[in-house]
Amino acid sequence: MQSSQSTSRRSGPLAGLKVIDLTHVMAGPTCTLMLADMGADVIKIEKWPNGDDTRHSVPPKIGDEAASFLMMNRNKRGIVLDLKTDGGKEVLRRLIADADVLVENFAPGAMERLGFGYEALHAEFPALIYCSLSGFGRTGPYKHRRGFDLVAQAMSGIMSFTGERPDGPPVKCGPPLSDITAGLLASMGILAAYTHRLNTGEGQWVETSLYEAALVQTYWQSTIALAAGTAPRAMGSAHPLNAPYQAFEASDGWLVVGGANKKHWLLMLEALGASELADDPRFVTGADRMANLKKLEAVLSERFRTQTRAHWLAALDEKGVPCGPVHDMLEALSDPQTLAREMVVEVEHSTLGPVKTIGLPIKFSETPGKVRSGAPVYGEHTREVLAEHGFDQSRIEALEKEGAIVSAQEKREERVA
Repeated sequence: MQSSQSTSRRSGPLAGLKVIDLTHVMAGPTCTLMLADMGADVIKIEKWPNGDDTRHSVPPKIGDEAASFLMMNRNKRGIVLDLKTDGGKEVLRRLIADADVLVENFAPGAMERLGFGYEALHAEFPALIYCSLSGFGRTGPYKHRRGFDLVAQAMSGIMSFTGERPDGPPVKCGPPLSDITAGLLASMGILAAYTHRLNTGEGQWVETSLYEAALVQTYWQSTIALAAGTAPRAMGSAHPLNAPYQAFEASDGWLVVGGANKKHWLLMLEALGASELADDPRFVTGADRMANLKKLEAVLSERFRTQTRAHWLAALDEKGVPCGPVHDMLEALSDPQTLAREMVVEVEHSTLGPVKTIGLPIKFSETPGKVRSGAPVYGEHTREVLAEHGFDQSRIEALEKEGAIVSAQEKREERVA
């Protein structure tokens, strides 16, 4: 449901899909980012007067823009509406009428109070795919609670088994796992619903939550808990079911090694020059190694500390043992594999010029996605998008005067005046 103008400058497997993005911060923008990167025309609607909260994130900033906003909102067009006004609601309804998908992560009940809840919109636009992301989902005893990644990681059990030792304090995983995973799950659900619509013409309500997204991360640990009736505890970088499968410190840095199955265990011992350990009764089988994990760690740690990280990585790689250095973020971003896979790319921003960003993690042989454009400045595409949806110049100017919409052009004209 796109205009030929917006379709012509897009590429990717989702070119032609129009998405109304009413999300903010991380989970929702992750969902719409994935769709935009694959070619969808994502129209990001920001609130008046402050816009997306990530516009005001703490440093680092690039120019006047927050780096986090620039990352999460590239490839999207941006408009500003005041949805408390009749004019703002008029514009949103016009955009929805021409859209395939609407994505929102407002607090529970907020969309209904604005008149844009699922039931109301489904009655008017039965082909619309409506996607909601929330802290805990729209059913259950916690449906009205607010949620953050920190809360989801805590309540899902993740923080109970993350950390160096079982008696240590709870530890949060560094990346916002539940936010990112909820966004990925939402984009997957949208595409499944879109496939259904192609076959039936029917839209539907797709929803997920940070809490469920966090629980999905616990496949191994929840399986152990359900099967054994015991709660897994923190094991550092070690694996709850296989050993050795963890980080070790060489003479000059850390590396990880996956010698978890019999084949890789024996090849790992060859690389270490420690084949005698294959016959050690403490370490013969996987079960033996898990039962004697602390002793195994001590023996292997002593060996790894005798040589440099580069030495061990070369020896292990030659034997075909899965291994790798423990990078910091700058090392990871400059790794030759990162660059070869175009996972760091440069995109032109309308006011900042070239900006580096993370690339697309999914590759398509025939319909590749692309980082086409930088994140929008506040209200950058308001006039453009309204014009595409049938608003003439006089009506756009009237909506600006009413305060129903804000455009970047309007703000610039005010400064000049």
